[in-house]
Amino acid sequence: MQYRLIDDTFQLYNLMLNDIAEAKEYILLETYKFANDHMGERFRDALTKKAREGVKIRILIDSWGKGPVSEDFFTELIRYKGEVKFFEKIKINSDLFTRGHRRDHRKILIIDDAVCYLGSANITGYNLNWRELALRAEGDLALALKKVFTETFEAFNPYIISNKLTFTRTIFHGDFEIIRDVPSLPLQRIRKKYAQMIKQAKKSVVIETPYFLPGYNLRKALMDASRRKVDVKIIMPKNSDVRMIDILRNKYLGLLDRSNVKIFFYGPYNLHAKMLMVDDSLFSISSANFDYRSFRFQYEVALIGSEQSIIEQLQNHVNETLKSSEPFIYEVWRRRSWIEKFFEWLLTPFRHLL
Repeated sequence: MQYRLIDDTFQLYNLMLNDIAEAKEYILLETYKFANDHMGERFRDALTKKAREGVKIRILIDSWGKGPVSEDFFTELIRYKGEVKFFEKIKINSDLFTRGHRRDHRKILIIDDAVCYLGSANITGYNLNWRELALRAEGDLALALKKVFTETFEAFNPYIISNKLTFTRTIFHGDFEIIRDVPSLPLQRIRKKYAQMIKQAKKSVVIETPYFLPGYNLRKALMDASRRKVDVKIIMPKNSDVRMIDILRNKYLGLLDRSNVKIFFYGPYNLHAKMLMVDDSLFSISSANFDYRSFRFQYEVALIGSEQSIIEQLQNHVNETLKSSEPFIYEVWRRRSWIEKFFEWLLTPFRHLL
């Protein structure tokens, strides 16, 4: 097995397109966003070319995240027997603000039982300069992710995903766990796994996330770990692409800082990586943000493992991220304006939906 971490989006897309070009049997793609822009067109055209060559193509795109893309965008691919499905169309009804948030947020690409990708990046030119995090793996990990994709794809219905509990089981593959999450208040498998990992930490915890809105139990786990002298670092973008989350997250940062949780803001562009590493020995690479919405409402996937070659690459990735990050300063936070505090208060009741 060969594993490669990619955090440069342009490089990631080129690697994915190169692997697509080499496909002989099938290509499976599941993504939250597939944009109708120059990058979406590059992927569509590459996939259409393979469909013309007789390669089996299956694509699952979330209906919320798809933007302007529709079946018409994939007309030629479909003509050559490519399958394109849009996950759970949005219905305007009384359940819009809860059911409407039950999105397929996974990002998976599998090619020929041989190569697979899992991580944070959508298919869109919008995020070309973002700092992402994706794992490219050669070998039979692709077979395990193929199972994750196929069960979701075949349970598909335009307005509802059926039998959801039948495909939430954790898949164990060698030393890896693949955790599949579905919208559920009691399950929240990824959140519970993260809490367990943090509680068991002895030396260090590192979190990278674009949106940081953890619930009480996760905040407590982080503060308790710091009180045990665990070195806890949380890295988030200085300015994400969702301003409301940036405002609301500030409400919690002072308390974490007073508990000696170290907070860093990545400065150059948006940090969209989604990663947890504990004691430099156990990691999670996933599609899930560290927030209420991902843990409660979205279909997510996380790869948990201890593969040393991945750990070493994650350490390098974190070190490079920190070089372009600045630390949280408590006094600056304490002196934030009353307008910021007002909006923190105003948005708090909606924290589960942001």
